[in-house]
Amino acid sequence: MDLHNIRQQFPLFNQPANKDLAYFDNAASTQKPEVVLKAMDEFYRTTYANVHRGVYKIAEQATAKFEGVRAATADYLGAASANNIVFTRNATSALNLLAQSYSRTLKPGDEVVLTEMEHHANLVPWQQAAKHNDLVLKFLPVNQNGRLELDKLSVLINKKTKVVSLTAMSNVLGTMPELKEIISLAKSVGARVIVDAAQALPHKYLNVKELDCDALVFTAHKFFGPSGLGILYASQELLEIMPPIEYGGHMIAEVNWYDSTWAEPPTKFEAGTPPIAEVIGWGEALNFIKQLDWVAVEAYEKNLTEYGLKLLTALPGLTIVGPEDSLARGPVFAFSLDKVHPHDLGSWLDSLNIAVRSGHHCTQPLHRKFGLLATTRASLSIYNTPAELDRLADGIKQAQKMFT
Repeated sequence: MDLHNIRQQFPLFNQPANKDLAYFDNAASTQKPEVVLKAMDEFYRTTYANVHRGVYKIAEQATAKFEGVRAATADYLGAASANNIVFTRNATSALNLLAQSYSRTLKPGDEVVLTEMEHHANLVPWQQAAKHNDLVLKFLPVNQNGRLELDKLSVLINKKTKVVSLTAMSNVLGTMPELKEIISLAKSVGARVIVDAAQALPHKYLNVKELDCDALVFTAHKFFGPSGLGILYASQELLEIMPPIEYGGHMIAEVNWYDSTWAEPPTKFEAGTPPIAEVIGWGEALNFIKQLDWVAVEAYEKNLTEYGLKLLTALPGLTIVGPEDSLARGPVFAFSLDKVHPHDLGSWLDSLNIAVRSGHHCTQPLHRKFGLLATTRASLSIYNTPAELDRLADGIKQAQKMFT
């Protein structure tokens, strides 16, 4: 698929009002290609039915499509089986499932290691799990350059460590941790490793077998798919150990008046009617993704990152948080601008049809570590261009003249 013409695949950019839209909020959510929208519309119009229930024709067709996407997702990630894939509401839901469920198998005093650059979705669930199960939370520090202090690993990760849960890419710093080194050390002490790939996977192919992680989560809406769907990969051993945390229809084996037994995974974690159309849409997003040349994608986005860093670091009064080395980060730029509030800057850029995110980006502790309450964030995807980055830099310059 030609990356130079990729923008044409996304209907939002073909709307008259959006012809010159520079959409830089991809870390929050990506736009959807035509094939995804068409697949969901067609499913609702022609073959909609609940899955796993009916024996009539369209119900069986819906179930076949739904389970086909599960198998395709497993294949894409390098999972051993479709049964390693659990569909959830979003990545946050998947991380809550892991934290709430697996923590019940741990003992008081067991330790959970996170990093200081985690999204609230991978922090708050473990906070609550630690409170409810008397676990000990520890954090791998981030230095002022936005890099993890790996020399602290051997002290933090020890025989008491039962879980290491970390992001594969910071949604603020852009930092991509040395996953294999961290996973290897965690495995050496028998700890389970959970990877939050919600930010990384849209920019870098990850294979769960090669990573040797116990679980990996991401969300469809950040990867050209629909909202309302998260994907959890977990090893068969982990899925069998973990108890369900939601109960009701479909996830049961047998129900009596006073007790019930659970279906085999992944079914035992998918109570009630699942997000059927969203899964169908994700299946088409996955087909779209598979058509991309990922060597070309990574090279293109790396060039965008280098160009963005060059432009933004040259602006007086602008400070980027995170590594200034494009090899250590993904295409996300969170920055502060002297004497200009992030919300004012975001509103001004919006008037120029440039969409950025302003706030703490669900990383309040990380922002406080850098002495900030909020930043402006520009996050890129395959449909962004160097010319749009030029417009961003020019817009920032204009804001400096207006607000200072």
